[in-house]
Amino acid sequence: MGILIIMPEKKNEFEQQIFNTTHQPLRCLDLRTIQINLGLLCNQTCEHCHVDASPKRTEQMSWTTMQTILAVTEKLSPVFIDITGGAPELHPHLEKFLRSLIKQHQQVQLRTNLTILLEPKFKAYPKLYKELGVELVASLPCYLEEEVRLQRGKGVFEKSIEALQLLNKVGYGTTPKLPLTLVFNPLEPVLPPEQKALENDYRTYLAEHYNIQFTKLITLTNMPLGRFLDVLKEKKPHYMGLLKESFNPETLPSLMCRHQINIGWDGTLYDCDFNLAAGLPVTTMVLRHITQFDPSVLSTRKIATADHCYGCTAGHGSSCGGALV
Repeated sequence: MGILIIMPEKKNEFEQQIFNTTHQPLRCLDLRTIQINLGLLCNQTCEHCHVDASPKRTEQMSWTTMQTILAVTEKLSPVFIDITGGAPELHPHLEKFLRSLIKQHQQVQLRTNLTILLEPKFKAYPKLYKELGVELVASLPCYLEEEVRLQRGKGVFEKSIEALQLLNKVGYGTTPKLPLTLVFNPLEPVLPPEQKALENDYRTYLAEHYNIQFTKLITLTNMPLGRFLDVLKEKKPHYMGLLKESFNPETLPSLMCRHQINIGWDGTLYDCDFNLAAGLPVTTMVLRHITQFDPSVLSTRKIATADHCYGCTAGHGSSCGGALV
């Protein structure tokens, strides 16, 4: 009778880094957040977009998949729902989906690119968001026009400012019940500056020049994925070297993958939106589709990783909620 020999699983470089630091694999600790990517259709084509969203993309979540998600969230204790895209506003069933989540008493956050709110078809959304109490996260990669133009295109800065003023007018960023978070991404292949100091700069400049208020600023490290990978080109080795050299073990307890699950537009489960962009679903040790959602298994799953994960552990750390330390 033969002897079964179980070979140890080969670790990638990031997994080995984690194991050297903690002496155990990276695992999920709980499911506080359900992140939902509604699709890759967007009205902008940003240089740093990790999912390569644009007006040319056609991928969008079906209403059937949305209904399956609602059936899952209804059985969970109230969780934090983080809705992203693409531009979520371009989804034809967004309002119906939001109303269903709020009816379940879920806490809902939506990521908007701001400029979509000025298009005639979507001008009602700020008031809808206010009515439902949806928290907003808005991308404004710099408070200076030239920097935003280089990253997001001509005219985007002016439209973003107008949209922020509109959101302030309905109460976002000016009242505690309607939080408005701004998002900073570096233009160059560098790590973001210290989050609180940059927030102070944003707050001062936007108030003095445009009379804009906001609740807080978060900084995101650009991941070597999607369109930003095309921007890096020959700078990729240098940037990856920077991310690896800046590995900070203090970021590990707060990594977003340890406290959430991401649901792709087709219902596939991922550890985060960056893994979605990389085409890296949850580990094969758990079921990978929303129709097979098992919170008891997913909340303790091993995290699937690759080199881009160094972006979350570099320097002050990075997540969809900003710096980690």
